[in-house]
Amino acid sequence: MFDLDRPWPLGLSRRNGLLLAAGFAVLIAALYWLDRPLSQFGTGLPESVRAVFAWLTQWGESDWILVPALVLLLLFALLRWIPYQPWRGAFGQLAATSGFVFLGVGLPGLASTLLKRLIGRGRPEVYQPDLPLVFRWNFSEYDYQSFPSGHATTSFAMAMVVAFLWPRLTVPALVFALVISLSRIVVGAHYVTDITAGAVLGTLGAYAVRNAFAARNWLFSAAGGRIVRQPFTPVLALFRR
Repeated sequence: MFDLDRPWPLGLSRRNGLLLAAGFAVLIAALYWLDRPLSQFGTGLPESVRAVFAWLTQWGESDWILVPALVLLLLFALLRWIPYQPWRGAFGQLAATSGFVFLGVGLPGLASTLLKRLIGRGRPEVYQPDLPLVFRWNFSEYDYQSFPSGHATTSFAMAMVVAFLWPRLTVPALVFALVISLSRIVVGAHYVTDITAGAVLGTLGAYAVRNAFAARNWLFSAAGGRIVRQPFTPVLALFRR
């Protein structure tokens, strides 16, 4: 259903990169007209429904992913020094996996954090009918950090990381990311254009990290224009002992 082995999604390449970027800009411009109506619809849902989305939206935070991933990365990197070859291979692969999760989610999230502060778009709560597009360039003002959505970036980056590691989980991972992203509209934190940009940023960011790992033969292998995850043979062998 999803050809995850290609270097980039949707046939993206150096040749058609500008064309797809222009298409993305057109998409954002078209979705802009849905920003306010969808925001009003989401925030107008019954409180019982919004409470569910308010609980769901917290899973778009990155700390519950990055902190454990970093701890495991450091732990497995240390264990890799055990002078027993089967363990070295297994712990090395586990360290690479933890590092991939950390960077695959963390780097797109960092890009989102910087972009939203540089762009300075106002969140729905500061909407003004006579000035629908409000911008203010202030790195510390939360109300003007709407585009792109950090939660959407994180959730889609994590979804792609999961998909690259365990392709069979691609669909549930993407559904989870979509629900998290939509929750940002319901809780009144973002517009649909914000979460769309975040989804694209998170997806492309995860691809970029995966490609960088493959170029170094870390966890992924590249051959014939395709990139595949290396078998978890060392790890599985460790648990079979």
